[in-house]
Amino acid sequence: MARHLKDKGYDLQRVYDLNQETAAALAEELGCAHAQSLSEVTAHSDIVLTVVTDDVAMDTIFFGPEDNLFKEAKNTLFINCATLSPSVHLKLETVAAEIGCQTLEGCMASSITQAREGTLYLMIGGKREVFESARDLLEDLSVSLRFVGEAGKAAQVKALVNMVMNINTAALAEGLGIGEALGLDLEMLCEIFSQTGAHSRVLETDAEDMLGRDHECYFSVDHAAKDSAIALALAKEAGIQTPLAEATLAQFQKMVQQGLGELDKSGVSELTFKSRAN
Repeated sequence: MARHLKDKGYDLQRVYDLNQETAAALAEELGCAHAQSLSEVTAHSDIVLTVVTDDVAMDTIFFGPEDNLFKEAKNTLFINCATLSPSVHLKLETVAAEIGCQTLEGCMASSITQAREGTLYLMIGGKREVFESARDLLEDLSVSLRFVGEAGKAAQVKALVNMVMNINTAALAEGLGIGEALGLDLEMLCEIFSQTGAHSRVLETDAEDMLGRDHECYFSVDHAAKDSAIALALAKEAGIQTPLAEATLAQFQKMVQQGLGELDKSGVSELTFKSRAN
């Protein structure tokens, strides 16, 4: 995302990451500074984009006792792009208003390639007037974007998007696993899936990787488990039964327990192919 914004002519001031070597290399590439602290990012920026792993990480970067992004943050806009629990975004918006800054959810669909090319699909949550003020930047990051509603709503939608995607991924892995056990030509099976009701976006993105056991990470098993768990928590609050999502979560949690959480979600096929499963 930073590389794409640089290409579009934005004035990048600071980059920050826990992996300091990565951040330093990117800062040199982009011609900006490698921030040594979170508060340094805010001090030199009008708009700050964040992407972190989970709720705990988000709480740390905004509310850490020694250093955080909310220090001296008046008049700053934070666009938060990670998939998090909706309550986190509500908390951030409330605290931001108290200290004179603003927040938006910028929940992302797609992956690394689309982030680099500025062709993400973005689901935006927060105050509409804040969204309108940042629309030009958000459009430069995306091929399409949708304002979903007030703070927390985009996070709800994104959790459901990823829950359904994860179910589709696990289902594809099972279908191909059964096909292998039956001795079917799996390339032929994928072609037939693509022409029938078995077709899905996951078939397009993950089938080849499942067959070739290429699980280079674009969306990790760790994140799949986290996001399905967020969706299941929302379902529980709403009183909805979710047997498919629960079974899918169990598959991804099994992989995490086996130390495979850093694989791409396509790695769930390692559990479903008879020739591979432990």
